[in-house]
This record gives sequence, C-alpha cells and structure tokens, in this order.
Amino acid sequence: MQGYRILLVDDHQQLRKTLSDFLTRQEGIARVREAANGADALKLLREESFDILITDIIMPLMDGYTLLEELRRMGGNPPKVIVISALNRDDFVTRAIELGASFYMVKPFDMQHLLSRIRDLTGSRARAPQPAADLRRTVSLDERLGSLFLTIGIPAHIKGYQFLRQAVKMVIQQPDIINRITKELYPGIAKHFSTSASKVERAIRHAIEVAWNRGRIETLNTAFGCKVCTPEDKPTNGEFIAMIADKLAVEQRSA
Repeated sequence: MQGYRILLVDDHQQLRKTLSDFLTRQEGIARVREAANGADALKLLREESFDILITDIIMPLMDGYTLLEELRRMGGNPPKVIVISALNRDDFVTRAIELGASFYMVKPFDMQHLLSRIRDLTGSRARAPQPAADLRRTVSLDERLGSLFLTIGIPAHIKGYQFLRQAVKMVIQQPDIINRITKELYPGIAKHFSTSASKVERAIRHAIEVAWNRGRIETLNTAFGCKVCTPEDKPTNGEFIAMIADKLAVEQRSA
C-alpha cells in the first residue's frame, strides 16, 4: 500500500511539528509535508500531489481562504480539505465549506479526532455510507458550546465560560443533576476545576449577566428558533444551563 500524502499548512511552527510527528507515525500515511502559509503551500501543491490538505485560516502572505480559492482554480484532482482554526464562528465555517472544505475543526482539538477525519476522507476505515452533506462538518459538543456561547456574547476568557461549558456537558450526560444544582452540579464543576462551588455559582451568574448586558437576547432567541428570553426576564443559572443542555441534547439525538 502506497499510503496517503498530506500537506499541513499552519504558521504556528510548534503545532505543525506536533501534528506532523503524530501523523507521520500513523499507519497508512506515507508522507507529511509542511508549509507555514498559503503561498508556500500553493507552491508545493503545484509541484506535488496530495490526498489531504490540512490548513489554518489566518496566516501571513496568503490566508487559508485564498489558498482554497487558488486550489479551486488549479482544477485537476485536488486534495480533500480539512480546515483547522481557532476561529469559531458560523460565517467562517460557512465560507470554508463553500470553498470546498470537507471538515472544519476548531482549535484546540484532539489529534485522534483529526486522524478520524482523515480516515473518513480517505476511506481507510470501515464506515457506513453517508450523504455528501453529512461530511461537510462534524462538530464536537465542545465546539457547538463554544460557538453558541460566543454567538450570544459570553467571551471565552472569563471563568464562567468554562464553568458553563462543563455544567452543560454534565447535564447532557446526567439530566436529573440539574435538580441538584447546589448539592451536586456546582460541587462537581468545582472539583473539576479545583475551586469552590460558590465561585462556580458566581462565575456562571456573571457570564449570563455579560450576555444580557451585551444585548444578545435576540441572537439567543434566533439560535433556539423561538422566543425563550426577553431583556426583562433573565434566567436563573439553572434555567440557562437546562435550556442550553436541552437544545444540544436534541441536536445530538437528531444528528
């Protein structure tokens, strides 16, 4: 078996090296080439053939979107594309898909998850046939939570963001824990982050207040497809966590 050829494009040298070392050790991968930007990648694409292109979006000299546009103009038999980016917004994802990306993965991600996506695209593991549209984007629960929180105005740098994300994941896994929010949910989150339950409660409350103060209520209603909140009716921590968990649980079941 000849093995698959991969081109890895990212301006972060250490990330490139880490990913390249990992992929090179995997069975079925024959070669991994690296490029620090879209311009260098385009040169390699004109000189060699690749099965998979893994690219970041924001890079010097030529960004990932421009690289994908140039790849489309080249014609022939282009490689399958996986976008890896710290940009977690629907418009960035949509643009990447429109330009031919098969998967969009938000940094940081698990390298085994990336390997699974490569296996999907190369057909090198047994799997049930899927419609082409289903291959456009696989989004982990963490990615969906991050995208939703950022959309409604909860920034990733505040403590409440991490606590809320953990809370929603716990409630999805064990729905009835929402009824024991002070006795089990807050203490469970506190243990995970080595802090106190009271700090968890306050940080989550602050995160919700930040979203309300930014006036993103209509955005939240749009995300849920109905009017679930008003500026005058701010939910409690438990109500907010339950609302998000229920939405994502339904999405998981229907996926």
